[in-house]
Amino acid sequence: MSLTEKISWRLKKNIKKGKFCFLIGINNWAIELQKHEFELLYQLLVKLNKQFLEIKDELMEEEFVNLEIEQLPWYAELEGKKNAWSLRLIFESSEQTRSFEMYWPIPIAESLFFEIRKMWESMD
Repeated sequence: MSLTEKISWRLKKNIKKGKFCFLIGINNWAIELQKHEFELLYQLLVKLNKQFLEIKDELMEEEFVNLEIEQLPWYAELEGKKNAWSLRLIFESSEQTRSFEMYWPIPIAESLFFEIRKMWESMD
């Protein structure tokens, strides 16, 4: 079991739990994801981060940025400035089992993104 926890967010992996083995929680809410859902989220976040890094050096400190990307079943929107941004994520299940929306505010979004990447890349 792997757990990363900060004051206002947590990320947990417990493969032994079964179907919903990844947990992402922020402030007063949490959602559990299946392994393939988490992998697709990871891939989407890496793609979004790549797009952001391609334009980051061209942005002025006070300039506002909005990037949107859809990679079904996920939709992501990065919003903010060069050094502080938030993420809004929407999940639409292709199996019609559940759908949900997550919002990661500015002080959380970047840290949680890097922890998700680190967690996924450390798995076998």
